[in-house]
Amino acid sequence: MRWSEQGLRVEEPSTLPGLARINTVVRSVTTPEFSGVTFHEILAKSALNKVPTGSGMPFGWTINPYRGCSHACVYCFARPTHTYLDLNAGTDFDTQVIVKINVAEVLERELRKPSWQHHPVALGTNTDPYQRAEGRYELMPGIIGALASSGTPLSILTKGTLLRRDIPLLVEASRQVPVDVAMSIAIYDDELQKSIEPGTPSAAARLRTVTAVRDAGLDCSVFLMPVLPWLTDSKAHLDDALRRVKAAGATSVLYSALHLKPGVKPWFMHWLERTHPELVPRYRELYSAGTYAPKAYRQWLSHRIRPLIRAHRLDEGTEAPATGGVRSSALGQFRDGDGERRPSRFTSEDRRPAISAAPPADRAPTAVQFETADEPTLF
Repeated sequence: MRWSEQGLRVEEPSTLPGLARINTVVRSVTTPEFSGVTFHEILAKSALNKVPTGSGMPFGWTINPYRGCSHACVYCFARPTHTYLDLNAGTDFDTQVIVKINVAEVLERELRKPSWQHHPVALGTNTDPYQRAEGRYELMPGIIGALASSGTPLSILTKGTLLRRDIPLLVEASRQVPVDVAMSIAIYDDELQKSIEPGTPSAAARLRTVTAVRDAGLDCSVFLMPVLPWLTDSKAHLDDALRRVKAAGATSVLYSALHLKPGVKPWFMHWLERTHPELVPRYRELYSAGTYAPKAYRQWLSHRIRPLIRAHRLDEGTEAPATGGVRSSALGQFRDGDGERRPSRFTSEDRRPAISAAPPADRAPTAVQFETADEPTLF
């Protein structure tokens, strides 16, 4: 591929047991440019992934040029997918990256099939298509071109500022098909961002990318997610974040509280024990019932953030008549009555009126207490 031959080291793929089951591995590459990361180049047999019926996701098809992600976000919900290859959801997810080097060519063949119905395709819903290695492999231009030329709508969600390279391609694609772009920016405290998202560009760099997308004439949403309890849910942090999002020109904003899948929770808690040990008991209590923060916390967060969204005159999306949910301009994500991202098939029990609802009580109906609107948080 496009690696500089200087310092390139090619390893045997069989050094990782899980990869031995993939009979299309071309080579495994390490390079000083990506210290500690190994890229396993494979020939993909398919490019389009059908989202299982009943998953609750608001999109039906995805493309993942990469598996694993050097962004190394501690909270990433995609971490458990690495275990399918007998790789762990922690360090391996960050450092053992699968690269589908022929994904654009395979995609072109699949899109030419008479059975393809031009359903919208989402990129960035699992691992980031604009992680740093994309600068070398350059898979996305071929993917964007194939989708647009076939008449297939596409959406991109990324933390990667490398998106700016492909803005002209996206502008051209938008003349042929609907194109949605969203930038994920959850952390606006630089020190915290470097700790929990060590491989990502800074919030400032991502906001400049939002501005570049908008200057090119495309809409660009910001995904302010996940909101981290007691770390990024203070009024000061949220207000600063939304002020900067507005200044960058974002067309809408979407938020949700942190959720911790079983395969992610141990890795996140290990990070929390190391960096914020005082919060470990609170998180254990808050997430004791499962993956999602309790309803009381989500309601509390809604009452804190929604007035700030309105104050900064940011768009929360438009109502989807078919469901009564609120959809952002990116990825067809639906939100419940509190403005949080939720699966499109949420129930009427979850559709709560937020603007007219009374403020939450001083003590939420769990053992963990959330501060009232005027009380300070950690920051």
